[in-house]
Amino acid sequence: MTAPLDADDPEGLARLLVKVTVERGFRCGSYKERCLRRRIAVRMRAKGVHTFDDYARVLDADAHEYDRLLDALTINVTKLFRNWDSWSALAAKALPKLWDVTGGAMRVWSAGTSSGEEAYSLAALLHRHAESRGETARLDGALVLGTDIDRASLAAAARGTFGDAAFADTPAELRERYFPGALPAAAAPELRSLVAFEHRDLLLEPPPAGPWHLIVCRNVLIYFDRQTQEVLFERFHEALAPGGMLFLGKVETLLGPARQRFAAVDQRERIYRRL
Repeated sequence: MTAPLDADDPEGLARLLVKVTVERGFRCGSYKERCLRRRIAVRMRAKGVHTFDDYARVLDADAHEYDRLLDALTINVTKLFRNWDSWSALAAKALPKLWDVTGGAMRVWSAGTSSGEEAYSLAALLHRHAESRGETARLDGALVLGTDIDRASLAAAARGTFGDAAFADTPAELRERYFPGALPAAAAPELRSLVAFEHRDLLLEPPPAGPWHLIVCRNVLIYFDRQTQEVLFERFHEALAPGGMLFLGKVETLLGPARQRFAAVDQRERIYRRL
């Protein structure tokens, strides 16, 4: 019978988090403790250890386990067009306005893009909008930049191929138009020409050079503490062009000063405009 994890050791957890921060530069202190504790417990069970100090010794002995731990901590759970109602609202209420302002040369930042599903979703909606207007030539100046801390996820994003699970929320018309063929389905060339990917630590590094017309950061902020969320909202505000838009996950909302710096375009679907 497997011994239970020693969850009542705050000092041991603190030592482990300091170790990860110092040795891998991962800012554990900005994440909610319960999220960290839960994901570390998954890796401890996988390695058959029951205390945080024992798990620290595993990390010393097995460099690959560090990679597995960081993968677990960076929450790489995503799908194409996850929560389709939200994406539909973005296509109807945000993209037309941003298109008119930019003339099609729209710059979009997908912050915390994981394995690229979000970036390709954005590229598909942008291309569809241009195609509906007969203005695809204007996309020559457009960019969808996906950034993430996880290099393995970014490598998967660059490949741009997706299995069946990634399409669970994808409307059939978009699946057929932009991800044709048998599984794993590859993103169409029209999307690949729009997307780029870059390694970036959302907490330690400044936003990529802007200004950005749309920033999408969905289901990422919920894992950070309130202070960190407020810092990120400030950075997003500074990185956006005047009138630019911010698109969050369904369970996320503006906090602190950000409430006065953004106006709701669609409160229910978490779409906001920079003031």
